[in-house]
Amino acid sequence: MALSDYHYCVVGAGLTGLVYAERIASQLKQPVLLVEKRGKLGGNSSATIDKETGIEVHDYGSHIFHTDDETVWNYVNQFTSFNSYRHHVLIHTRGHVYFMPINLKTIQEVSGKAFTPSEAQDWILSSIHSFHTPRNMEEKAISLIGPVLYELFIKDYSTKQWNRPPSELSPDIITRLPVRTTYNTEYFNSVHQGIPSDGYDAMFRKMVETPGISLLLNTAFPEIASQLPQDCMIVYTGMIDEFFGYCFGALEWRSLRFEKETLPIPDYLGTTVMNYGDETIPYTRIHEFKHYHPEWKQAFHVNKTIISREYPMEWRPGLEAFYPVNNERNNAILLQYRRLAEAHPNILFCGRLGAYQYWDMDKAVAVSLKSFESFISRRQHGR
Repeated sequence: MALSDYHYCVVGAGLTGLVYAERIASQLKQPVLLVEKRGKLGGNSSATIDKETGIEVHDYGSHIFHTDDETVWNYVNQFTSFNSYRHHVLIHTRGHVYFMPINLKTIQEVSGKAFTPSEAQDWILSSIHSFHTPRNMEEKAISLIGPVLYELFIKDYSTKQWNRPPSELSPDIITRLPVRTTYNTEYFNSVHQGIPSDGYDAMFRKMVETPGISLLLNTAFPEIASQLPQDCMIVYTGMIDEFFGYCFGALEWRSLRFEKETLPIPDYLGTTVMNYGDETIPYTRIHEFKHYHPEWKQAFHVNKTIISREYPMEWRPGLEAFYPVNNERNNAILLQYRRLAEAHPNILFCGRLGAYQYWDMDKAVAVSLKSFESFISRRQHGR
C-alpha cells in the first residue's frame, strides 16, 4: 500500500503503540501503519539476546511484567508465555546489603533485634515524626517510616535519582512507601509475574505479525507525515510538547544512562538487581540479566555474565525520557498542550510520553486497552 492509502497510523512501537496497532488491525480489521524512529520494537522495554552468551539484555534497565489485572494478563498471553520469575531487589548501603522493599528481615537487621511483626510495627510507629502537612518528600518519607529508615534507604538514593535533596522534592513523589512486617521479600505483590519465555523481542514481533500491520522502523514521523491522507487517524505515542514544537516550553523529565559490560565470570551480583543507596556511588542500580531466565540453562554454562550500571542524568531534548517531573510548573504546561491537542481531533496523544506519566508495563497495556475502547466508541458516534 502507498502511504496515502492508510487511514490509521500509529507513531511509536513501544507497548502503547504495539497494543493500538494490534487492536486496530485485529478488531477494526483495518490496515494500520506503525512508525518507529528506532531500529527495534518495544520502546524502553526493548531487549536484545546477546549472540555470544545467549543472555537476554534489557536495553533500558530491568523490565519485569507483573499485574493483578486478568484482562491485561490474558491479553499479553496471546503473544507469549511467561516464565515463573519472581522479582527480588536488594540495596547496598552503608556497607551492608538489605532486601527491599522494607520488610521484617530488613527491620530486624537495622534495629539489631529479632522483632515479631507487631513489635516491628511498633518500632516504626515509635520513630515516626508527624507533620500536619508534609511540605516535601523528606517530611513525607519521615512521616511514613521515620528518620532511621529514611536516612538509610531513601535520602541518598533519591538525591542521586533526582539530582536534588529530598527536602526540595514534591511530597507526591512518595505517596506510599511499601513497608512489610512479614518475611516476604518479593518486590511486587502482583499475582502474575514473569519474563516472556522467548524474550521480549519475540513477544513484540508476535504482536506486529498481526495481519494488517505494516511496520516502518528507523523512520521518524515527520519524514512521512505529509504523505498520509488528511483524514488519517494518528495515534501519537511520542512527546506531546515535542509534537507542538515546544511552543509552551519543554516538559521536564529525568533521564538515564546505561553502561553495559560483559564480565569473564559466571556471576557478578548473585541476583538480578542491586540498588546502591550511598551518594558516593554514582550509579543507582546494577542489573545482571542472566538471572531473569534461570530456565535458559545455556547462559549459565557460559563463563561470562552481562551487567548494566544505571546512572541518573538530567534530560534534554534528544535524550530518552524516563521519569516525568510532575510539579506545578510542568503540570500547568501540560494543561496548555492538552488544550492545544483538542484542536486536532484526528490525533490521539497517548502512552506515557503523550500523557506525561510514568507507567509500569501492565499499566501501559491496561490504559491502552481501555483507551482503545473509548476510541472505538467515539469513532462509532462520529466524535
